[in-house]
Amino acid sequence: MCGFRSELNGHPYRVAEALLAPTRRRVDCYGHCVREEGREEWRLGILKEADIGLSVGIQGTEVAKESSDIVILDDNFTSVVTVLRWGRYVFNNIQKFIQFQLTVNIAALVINFIAATTSGEVPLTAVQLLWVNLIMDTFGALALATERLTNDLMTKPAVGRTKPLISNIMWMNLIAQALYQVAVLLTLQFRGKSIFDADEKVKNTLIFNTFVLFQVFNEFNGRKLEKKNIFKGLHKNRLFLGIIAIAIILQVVMVEFLKRFADTQRLNWGQWGICIGIAAFSWPLDWLYKWIPA
Repeated sequence: MCGFRSELNGHPYRVAEALLAPTRRRVDCYGHCVREEGREEWRLGILKEADIGLSVGIQGTEVAKESSDIVILDDNFTSVVTVLRWGRYVFNNIQKFIQFQLTVNIAALVINFIAATTSGEVPLTAVQLLWVNLIMDTFGALALATERLTNDLMTKPAVGRTKPLISNIMWMNLIAQALYQVAVLLTLQFRGKSIFDADEKVKNTLIFNTFVLFQVFNEFNGRKLEKKNIFKGLHKNRLFLGIIAIAIILQVVMVEFLKRFADTQRLNWGQWGICIGIAAFSWPLDWLYKWIPA
């Protein structure tokens, strides 16, 4: 919003003053401004045409409350602040999940496309891609939606209606992570057998395992879209840590015990360590490119 305005006897007032005023008034939101109008019924159309129509529950009329989008039941402006805080919280979580999902999909699409056009084979099978989508869509959404609601969201400027959902910092985050993942996975695809002295089955398992671990570690990066310290408040979010632990356990089961189903080969401790180390490098990478102004 560009601001709050009340037209009372020609003098501007903050909307807080209008809400807390003793006389019965209706607060309308037209365009990007909140206006206070009279109670005439012909003005109720403004509430319906507004982006967000506001009315008070105690002093407001029934007609005004029916025509508005939000009814402040206790006539207290702090309730509006709570609504704004939760709205920004939901919007921020949506942005986190979109960034996370785009990174997964871009990396998977590029690696399979390049491998298919150059060698005629794809390193990630249909079952493995379904597994990635299942574990990342379900656990990724749950993990990124479990962050605590903080007042830091209220320090950010409001997002205008014409602003894109994917911000510049989000583009930088997902492009940097996707490029790193694609570079590593393509290296494993074309040089993995010689680097690790492994056969085709082990090489493809390394690609699959590294790709999944990339997404697990990238969930930590997704916790903070703009801040460099992605671990802030992590110890307080036990649900997030639990979801990450479950995802890792299921991936171990997929690789080590469901070989026929997942078309994988068992990996030794050294190979597991390499996969984890490569995926964990996304943390310092995230810290480095966030110094670049978006």
